Amino acid sequence: MSDDEQPEPPHPGPKEPREWAPRDLGASGSTPPGRGAAAEGPDGPAGPSETAGPPGRPDAAAGASAGTPAGTSAAPAGPGKRPKRPKRTGWRRFVPRWRVVLGIVLLFALLLIGGFVAGYTLVSIPAANAGATAQSNVFLYADGTPLASDGEVNRENVQLAQVPLTVQHAVLAAEDRDFYSERAVDPKAMVRAAWNTLTGKGTQGGSTITQQYVKNYYLGQEQTVTRKVKEFFIAIKLNREETKEDILAGYLNTSYFGRNAYGIQAASQAYYSKDVEKLTTGEGAYLASLLNSPSAYDVIAHPQNKPRALARWNYVLDGMVKKKWLGAPERAATTFPVPGKVKPRAGLAGQRGYVVEAVKDYLTGNKIIDENTLATGGYRITTTLQKAKQDAFVKAVDDTVNSKLSADRKADRNVRVGGASIDPASGKVLAMYGGIDYTKQYVNNATRRDFQVGSTFKPFVFTSAVVNGSTTQDGRPITPNTVYDGTNKRYVQGWKGTPYNPANEDDTSYGPITVRTATDKSVNAVYAQMAVDVGPAKVRQTAVDLGLPADTPDMPNGPSIALGTATASVLDMTQAYATLAGHGRHGTYTMVESVIKDGEKTELPSQDAEQAVTREAADTTTSMLQSVVDGGTGTAAQASGRPSAGKTGTAEQDKAAWFAGYTPDLATVVALMGADPDTAVQQPLYGALGFPRMNGGGPPAQIWAQYTKGALRGSEPKDFDLELQDGATIPVEPPAPNPPQPSTPGTDQGPTQGQDQGQTGGRNQGQTQGQNQGQTQGQNQGGRNQGQTQGQNQGQTAQGQNQGQDQGQTQGGADNGGTNTGGQTQGQTQGQIQGQDQGQTQGGTETGGTNTGDTEGPGATTTGLAARPRGSRSP
Repeated sequence: MSDDEQPEPPHPGPKEPREWAPRDLGASGSTPPGRGAAAEGPDGPAGPSETAGPPGRPDAAAGASAGTPAGTSAAPAGPGKRPKRPKRTGWRRFVPRWRVVLGIVLLFALLLIGGFVAGYTLVSIPAANAGATAQSNVFLYADGTPLASDGEVNRENVQLAQVPLTVQHAVLAAEDRDFYSERAVDPKAMVRAAWNTLTGKGTQGGSTITQQYVKNYYLGQEQTVTRKVKEFFIAIKLNREETKEDILAGYLNTSYFGRNAYGIQAASQAYYSKDVEKLTTGEGAYLASLLNSPSAYDVIAHPQNKPRALARWNYVLDGMVKKKWLGAPERAATTFPVPGKVKPRAGLAGQRGYVVEAVKDYLTGNKIIDENTLATGGYRITTTLQKAKQDAFVKAVDDTVNSKLSADRKADRNVRVGGASIDPASGKVLAMYGGIDYTKQYVNNATRRDFQVGSTFKPFVFTSAVVNGSTTQDGRPITPNTVYDGTNKRYVQGWKGTPYNPANEDDTSYGPITVRTATDKSVNAVYAQMAVDVGPAKVRQTAVDLGLPADTPDMPNGPSIALGTATASVLDMTQAYATLAGHGRHGTYTMVESVIKDGEKTELPSQDAEQAVTREAADTTTSMLQSVVDGGTGTAAQASGRPSAGKTGTAEQDKAAWFAGYTPDLATVVALMGADPDTAVQQPLYGALGFPRMNGGGPPAQIWAQYTKGALRGSEPKDFDLELQDGATIPVEPPAPNPPQPSTPGTDQGPTQGQDQGQTGGRNQGQTQGQNQGQTQGQNQGGRNQGQTQGQNQGQTAQGQNQGQDQGQTQGGADNGGTNTGGQTQGQTQGQIQGQDQGQTQGGTETGGTNTGDTEGPGATTTGLAARPRGSRSP
């Protein structure tokens, strides 16, 4: 095309462009092939005169623009029309556009900023709250009469300069290691704590020292979102108005350290009897550890928690090293500083201090009131204790023990007494004896958990046997009349662990003995075997079901559990025995009737009881424990004048002696304990109160009887209403006469012994029950041999003496002019048959006579229950 034929460029001006399609430049090579000039406008595809671009290329218009001469523009889709936004499809329909998201974020930021400004403006630093000068808590008996008051708060403010730098650093290492470099608040920790509070996951700390000081001095201890918000803004303002040093000083003076000590100076006196200026690094680290949990980490009040306290103490010191506040050599040389004895105020003398501390432990342990909140005071607490019963307990201990202590007996200085009494029907603690005087002995002997309970644990083994329908090793149901082997140091059968052969008290062997009699005499050999027959794990579970805490120390998974190695407290054991008295129903004990502050009652936990063990199990156990009082080791308890059931117990080396017993309406446990008054180390009670040996049937049972008699004075005695297990009332079969045996003058024929004394007990043992079943005694009329055959030499298979056949024994005692045909014999010539059960025979010759052992031949039906003539026997 010539230049003259080229169209003139359009003239600029307001003239509306006409609609036209750009020419196809593909032929001239201006547009690459496939990049057509036709364009799809924003309102749809190109018109008929337009050349469509390649399929799937919505931006074909770009090619047209590229081929348009400079100064020209593509024609719009139409006059006055705006392009339409394509509609979203699929999941994109539910995603907000970025403009919406941006708007929400900006709005949220504005709200936060506005809220912060409003909060900072509206929330001002208040005056110190009442908690800064806490009130006393008032404790009342169940009838409303005054019991005790814990007095005013012990506090003495000091300047920060008086606190050694190492002690300051110890507190920072324990509570807020970045105190000097961080801001007043920790938003992350606050959000976490608030979320946990709102969602019911429990309260959580995480506040800075500044926030804790604000909480202690200006606000309160309640865990609410409102308090957290106020704490947030006050801390920010306070951080701007006060120095870090002033805030730290305020924190040290307002924090609670336990032992009713508020502030570092009071704590220094309470734990180490010195002013704060004289605290060592180790002592400062221990006091800093207490801030986390004052009661739990007091190793004097709660010696069982010492491992936890040590772990926290080490955490503090390691933190000081990490922050370079303490050198590694000095850290290695620091030893744990055991705090001194508690010095309670005189207002808590006698039993009042023990009761007050036990009630506080109950309130905080059951999460009724936070420990720090309770320490601020102002609470009116009505306990479940009854004054008449409390006085009766004190009098019983004074009459039986305290009045008889003598300075001339070294062991008497170690004597401690603890006791508790519970109503089985309600679970209420009605009386408690914690020690001679709270101002002299701080540790509560009724709640401490460091003395073995001894044989008072044995009833739990039998209860578990009934609950679980347990049987002996040879398949006989365990009832009060089941016969066991009571041989001293008898090895437990069926136990796959380390061989175990406990000694009975005074190394006494009892031979075949019923469970009831074994309970009366507290035979260790029987109950160790029964624990294996039932299963140690099941025994432990039953003890927990009855009322012992699941974390009670020293309840091993082995036969020794039956001997009472557990270190439960007197109060724990009282709960368990109250469950037995209550026919197996158990509810958590309570010491508090009501808690009121500022006219508002605090909600208390429900005391709904549940059937912890079957009634038959509890009642059958009760029937056996009645026998202990009637004719066993607990006969001293008869002085109560009430139908009673109980069990004695003695710890290893006589370091503690127990009596646990109950009437139908009152369960009480008493324990005498031996502990050095200076070192608190446990000591044997040999010689205490003038007794060569201390056991539960002595002073503990006597205290129990006097207290029970006084506590129930004026009420009608009640009998036990018992529902026993099947077979519990079936007595042991009485002896039956032997079939007549031919005899000649001058001959005494030794009868085959009875069911408990040597009857044929099975084809594998040649005796009835265990090592001592089958023991027989001959009659010694002056001869050299009493004819007594004992346990392990009687051919029983348990000791490996079965030679493939059961062997009977005959044994005679030579008397004046007599002859003895005794000795072990085998074969039918002696009435014994090899390969089957063979009875033991024994004769005792008399003057001028001879002894021939009675025998049982094949098919004999005699049970061997014949009584024999009695003569003198060796002890």
